[in-house]
Amino acid sequence: MSRLLEVRDLVVHFQTDDGLVRAVDGVSFGVDRGRVLGIVGESGSGKSVANLTVMGLTRAANAHISGEVRFDGQDLLTLPDDGMRRIRGREIGMIFQDPLSSLHPFYKVGRQLMEAVRVHHPEVSRADAHDRAVELLTLVGIPEPSRRVDDYPHEFSGGMRQRAMIAMALANDPKLLIADEPTTALDVTVQAQILDLIARLKDDLGMAVIIVTHDLGVVAETADDIAVMYAGQIVEEATAQDLFYRPEHPYTEALLGALPKLDEPNARNGRLSSIPGRPPDLLAPPEACRFAPRCKYAGSDDCTQPGGCRPSAAASSRPLPAASHRLAATLTALPM
Repeated sequence: MSRLLEVRDLVVHFQTDDGLVRAVDGVSFGVDRGRVLGIVGESGSGKSVANLTVMGLTRAANAHISGEVRFDGQDLLTLPDDGMRRIRGREIGMIFQDPLSSLHPFYKVGRQLMEAVRVHHPEVSRADAHDRAVELLTLVGIPEPSRRVDDYPHEFSGGMRQRAMIAMALANDPKLLIADEPTTALDVTVQAQILDLIARLKDDLGMAVIIVTHDLGVVAETADDIAVMYAGQIVEEATAQDLFYRPEHPYTEALLGALPKLDEPNARNGRLSSIPGRPPDLLAPPEACRFAPRCKYAGSDDCTQPGGCRPSAAASSRPLPAASHRLAATLTALPM
C-alpha cells in the first residue's frame, strides 16, 4: 500500500528584489495512515513553507515550485486552484501557527466552524452545521460547547482558541492533519493537553498527522518518525526511537546538545550550550554541506561533497549527547 502523502524532491524558490530565495531545496518526506511525522528545525529552515506548499498556499507569481506532492495517489502540484480548494480543508486539514490571527475577530467561533463545513458541503442546512459545530467543540474538549459556540475568538483563552482551530481543521474528517507549531505561545500545561488531544484524535479518527515544530520535546512525545530540516533541506530522517538514541547528522546532534541539562550538578548556574554562528543566507547557500560553517566536525571529506554532509558510519563513533539520553528515556514509555 502506498503512503497517504509522499513528497518527492520538492523545490520552492521565491524570486525577490534581492534575488532567488531557496526556501525549500529538494525535500522528500512522507507519512502513512495512522502515523505521526514530526518535522523539526530552526526558524527559517523551510519546514512551514514545505507544508504550506502541500496545502497549495505558496502558489504566487514569484514562486517557482517543482517536484511531486502525491496525496492518496494524486499529484497535488498538477492540480488547478479549483481542484486544490476541494481538497484543502476537506481531505487535508491544517492548524496554523497563531490561532488569534487565524480566527476572524468579527465572527463568532461557531459561525466560522459552520462555514468550514458548508463550504465543502453546501447541501448541509444551517441547523445541521450548527449542530456539527457544537459536536466539534465537544470533540476537542471545550467546556459548555452549546454556549461557547456563540462566543467570539477574543472570549476564548489561548488554549481554547487552539482547540477551536483543531476543531476547524477536523470539520470535514480529513485524512491528513498538518499542525504547524500547534503549541507555540501556550504554557506547558496547555501544551501537554493539546498534544494529548492531537494524539487521541489521531487514534480515534485514523488520520495521518504532520507536526511542524522547533521543539524537540514536542516530537519526542508525539511523533513516530522525525525529519530534521536545516536551511531548506532535510538533513536526517529516522524513527523517533533511532533519532533520539543515535543521531547521525551533526546538526541533529547539535540540537540535542543544546537542550537544557537541568538534572546535572550546578546546571542552574552553568551556561546553556548553543550552536555557534547563524544559518546560511538562502539567497546564496553553500553548494556543499549547509551546516559546515557551524559544525564542529567540519573539515572532513563529507563537508565538500555535492549536496553536503549525509549520515554515515562515522556518526556511530561520536559520543551521544547526554540530552538525547534523557529524551530517549521518555520514548521507552511510549507505545511503538
